[in-house]
Amino acid sequence: MRVTLLGTGDTTGTPTVGCDCDTCRSARERGVERSRFSVHVENERTDESLLVDFSPDFRHQFLTQDVPLPDAGVVTHVHFDHVDGLGNAYRVFDELPVHAADETDPRTGESVAETVADKYDYLEQVGVYGHAPFESFRVCGLDVTLVPVEHPPLLCYGLAVEDPETGAKLSVSGDTNYAVPEESREVLRDPDLFLADAIVPASLCEHHPLGGKHHDENGVPRTFGTKHMTREGALSLADDLNASETRLVHTAHFYPPDEAFEEPLAVDGEVYDL
Repeated sequence: MRVTLLGTGDTTGTPTVGCDCDTCRSARERGVERSRFSVHVENERTDESLLVDFSPDFRHQFLTQDVPLPDAGVVTHVHFDHVDGLGNAYRVFDELPVHAADETDPRTGESVAETVADKYDYLEQVGVYGHAPFESFRVCGLDVTLVPVEHPPLLCYGLAVEDPETGAKLSVSGDTNYAVPEESREVLRDPDLFLADAIVPASLCEHHPLGGKHHDENGVPRTFGTKHMTREGALSLADDLNASETRLVHTAHFYPPDEAFEEPLAVDGEVYDL
């Protein structure tokens, strides 16, 4: 299983358009980018690949990274930075199955699968398939399991991707705060690679109107506001899951420049063979 991090940034990415902050300037000087979130998973045994989330930067990502177009996709939730790239299917794919959770969101009255199907009903190439959380399904020769996480007010899912032949495992937290349910943690546990939402360091919680939540024993917040984990929260979750390797993703340009490019914060283009 070859995992390529196509997009490792939050909803605005780094550098952010129109921003001249120290972190965005440093990213430009370093020649690195954190575009909107997307992960490419290639099954080298079957010569198939799966795309986790469809970034608005889809075209740029596939023009700049040496990966094949996906044979199928998974959508974790319906925020624009995770789904709007699906419009690129037009004239690019003859057929593209897209998988998502079939659980009805009380906020929208639709499941993620239904919302994606409605939004892209004009694309004949796209077929949407709904799956119950915690029920594994096989796609591209890999076993995928969607698990609920906490990203209020919408339903959102993390996922585990496992190779049934080799036992290699990728876990993705999805957009979430630290309060990932224990049942979901069990599915995500013991990955070879864990991609964890870590939007900002805990020190920035003092600047959020809602502050931080889910403090550790030393009072360090593991959640920034209500929707995303802090760096410290993401690393704490990784430790709880017994991850062999962790990369922090969905990071914002609000990281101070002396911290923004430190390990284990990911940048676009990283490749992992599991």
